[in-house]
Amino acid sequence: MVFKRKTNTFGSSGTSIMPWLGVALIVILLDQVTKIAISRLFVYGESQPVTSFFNLVLVYNKGAAFSFLATETGWQRYFFTAMGIAAAVFIIYLLHKHAGQRLFSWALSLVLGGAIGNVIDRMLHGHVIDFLDVHVGGWHWPAFNIADSAICIGAVLFIYDELRRVGK
Repeated sequence: MVFKRKTNTFGSSGTSIMPWLGVALIVILLDQVTKIAISRLFVYGESQPVTSFFNLVLVYNKGAAFSFLATETGWQRYFFTAMGIAAAVFIIYLLHKHAGQRLFSWALSLVLGGAIGNVIDRMLHGHVIDFLDVHVGGWHWPAFNIADSAICIGAVLFIYDELRRVGK
């Protein structure tokens, strides 16, 4: 008699998406814990130099990347929240279909965790909490957070994965 092991899989490749959802959950937890800590330790606008090129600062972003649409009347909160939720649903669908593709799934998981981390902020506060401030000389990048970092790393992994795939 041969017994077949039943697995809890969602991906068409027979690979579970659970590890990838775990990666996203770790990103969400790191993002939210750091935002809570900085919100309790700093007042809005306060900045603390850490190195000659990096500060911790508490700022709020009502817009998207690089404060896109931040000065609008408030509708952008709901728009970016809806976009983040739609992106999360689509990413989970992609993880379901491609869970066996490790690099692609890493990228998806990082973007998923980052998107949900920022959606949580928009839903709870009406803005995203940013606190990482990188600068060179007098020039500062827009402040960002762990969620934004995960999204950017995920995007780089997407590009790398695609270039690697095309090169084969």
